[in-house]
Amino acid sequence: MGYTPAGEAQRLADLSLTPSVVSHEMALALARVASERGIEMPVHLKVDTGLNRYGLSPSEAPDLGRWLRDLAGIRAEGLFTHFASADEGDKSHTVEQHRLFLSVAEQLDWVPIRHVSNTATLLGMPDMSLEMVRPGLGIYGCYPSSHVKRSLPLRPVLSLKGRIARLTSLAAGESVSYGRTWRASRSSLIGLVTCGYADGLPRGLSNRGSVLVRGRRAPIVGRVCMDMCMVDVSDIPGVALDDEVVIIGRQGEEEISAYEVAELCGTISYEILCGISARVPRLYLRQGRMVSKQTLVLELQDEVAADIPEGVLAEGPSPGDA
Repeated sequence: MGYTPAGEAQRLADLSLTPSVVSHEMALALARVASERGIEMPVHLKVDTGLNRYGLSPSEAPDLGRWLRDLAGIRAEGLFTHFASADEGDKSHTVEQHRLFLSVAEQLDWVPIRHVSNTATLLGMPDMSLEMVRPGLGIYGCYPSSHVKRSLPLRPVLSLKGRIARLTSLAAGESVSYGRTWRASRSSLIGLVTCGYADGLPRGLSNRGSVLVRGRRAPIVGRVCMDMCMVDVSDIPGVALDDEVVIIGRQGEEEISAYEVAELCGTISYEILCGISARVPRLYLRQGRMVSKQTLVLELQDEVAADIPEGVLAEGPSPGDA
């Protein structure tokens, strides 16, 4: 969907990926790899119609597209653009981007796949769907903004959870966490939660956000730490060690959405979801039962190790020391 250096052409072929192309340099690098391997590589041509981030202008794209058509080893499979403000109330810029894109597509009408629609466009302007669509945030069951039509009943599918690792009784006046930014106004019970900003819990939730414990909201108190945070569970009956803590998601009748977390942090839900770090295990559920699990850190370690000469890893600390 974005920029790939020409030097990664071999890697793209190894992984059977379909890159976007906006330059002769990249196309020629891919063509050389295709020729060496006796294959044909599909590519998508990116048109920048007003996001002004990446891609060719509408005046440049047709020439490169026609040149790609005759380049051996390359198959111009797709043509696409990115909308800049489809999730805003004013749709005029989106309409103009769509018009510009179609003007390019008409000149390259032999390209079989055109795609422009993100989640916001799918929900609010479905007539722009063309041959392929790109729902991103919608796959998580989240709406992009309050300006987007609720034309489909999306349901969040991702939860971020931790556990109560310690319970501590504090007297009135005692403080919690770095900087002592929170002090107990009464005798309080504080739960230590196994999730911090290195996991994707924003530090901006310090003394502002909440979590769910036993179906009730518990305020985050003190500054969120790298690997953990503290919550006030004084008003939660029966709270115990190892209780499930929901940071994003539903528990009982209560829910904390990625959108709520984003609002508290002055950002967007996309950033909150993307911010869940590689070290957090991913558990995949179907009808309430775990069917798969994934730990991205271990996979990354294996991939890096495969590219390092034998013996090099022994010179540094073991993964357990990190």
